[in-house]
Amino acid sequence: MFSGLNRLIKIILPKRLFYRALIIVAAPTIILQLIVTIVFFDSIWIKANKNITRSLVSQLKTIQDIYLNDRENLDFFTDSYKNNFNFEIDINKNSFPVLTGERKFSPMDRSLRRELKSAFGMNNYWFNTTKFKKAVEIKIKLENETMEFLIPKEMISASSVRLFVLWTTLPSIVLILIALIFLKNQTKPLVKLAKAAERFGKGDYVNNFRPSGAAEIRKAAYEFDRMAKRINRHLNQRSEMLSGISHDLRTPLTRLKLQLAMIEQKNISEKMSKDIDEMENMLNDYLQFAKTQTQETTSKIDLSHLINQIKKDLNNENLNISNLNKIIINGRLFALKRCFENIFQNGLTYGKKVYVDIQKGSNIITVNIADDGPGISEEHYKNVFKPFFRLDKSRNLNQSGVGLGLAIVEDIINSHGGNIQLGKSKYNGLLVKVSLPI
Repeated sequence: MFSGLNRLIKIILPKRLFYRALIIVAAPTIILQLIVTIVFFDSIWIKANKNITRSLVSQLKTIQDIYLNDRENLDFFTDSYKNNFNFEIDINKNSFPVLTGERKFSPMDRSLRRELKSAFGMNNYWFNTTKFKKAVEIKIKLENETMEFLIPKEMISASSVRLFVLWTTLPSIVLILIALIFLKNQTKPLVKLAKAAERFGKGDYVNNFRPSGAAEIRKAAYEFDRMAKRINRHLNQRSEMLSGISHDLRTPLTRLKLQLAMIEQKNISEKMSKDIDEMENMLNDYLQFAKTQTQETTSKIDLSHLINQIKKDLNNENLNISNLNKIIINGRLFALKRCFENIFQNGLTYGKKVYVDIQKGSNIITVNIADDGPGISEEHYKNVFKPFFRLDKSRNLNQSGVGLGLAIVEDIINSHGGNIQLGKSKYNGLLVKVSLPI
């Protein structure tokens, strides 16, 4: 029971901290105002309205009794009411209205109806509180005549209600506005920290981040900045070490090539040359992997233009691209170019044709790359993204390298906040599905 209620509350409540904090601040103020208003309305205003309405109806009853029992002094009495209470009194033989002019849901009309019914009986009265702005029209039915009254509206309605509602509502609105400004300033550093973490998670180098806000938020932001710098330093050291080792190994390989060229036994030299070429290809793959870790600035990229440029560079008619419309994303140009080049070249190497289809959603771009090659088994879908993993059977994706091609691709896509999946294409080959946020 409580778990279901807790789940329902989580669904109803807003997800953002700013609106949750606003509810915490504004809800007590609004609830308190409603309670005070209801208590005032029920205990004070309704009772006061009831008393002044009863007093008014008693005066009308008195005027009726005087008219029925002492008509000689009626003119003096009505003039006195007109001068002292601003009553307008008229006695005529006009027909009594049939349709009622009262409002069903008005507290003022309900109180006036209750008192008139108690004093004059059912169907012997008629009133209208909306016909005149500052007066209420009341008619009392006599035997052959109708007694009409025009009475100031403040005699049946307390004028302090609007003033009370204004003074209870206006301060609450001011307090909520102050809370809005305060909460906005308090949540802004959190939003800034979240955006910096998002950028860092996508591979951007966050160098201009400055902690701000409350002490706890500053502490978290400061620790995030230190963590980001440590990770960047570690990545740079790893890339420099890998690049340095690869460069240093090229020198002895070059010397070995020169020495092999001078060997007279060609069979032995050819075999050793193949081994050296393979080692050189391995070093090239290492260097390419190291380049994916190097610093590159994020910018606006036209993805369709980038893919079209890769197609021109590859100059292969078997690469077919559809839905090539202008699509702008945030990313690192050279990293994305290297990523899609690897995928396209892989498809062209192990298949005859490659089909590229670009689909744009509300907040995501999907690039489907399908080929008609031999494909790979489903059990190796996850393994091929592991560094240095090589397939020995079926489709040998990395037969010319050391198993870093798809590892580089996945690293680039994940650093852009995207996702890459493998599947079987409709051409019985491999389907590579790349998703990138807009």
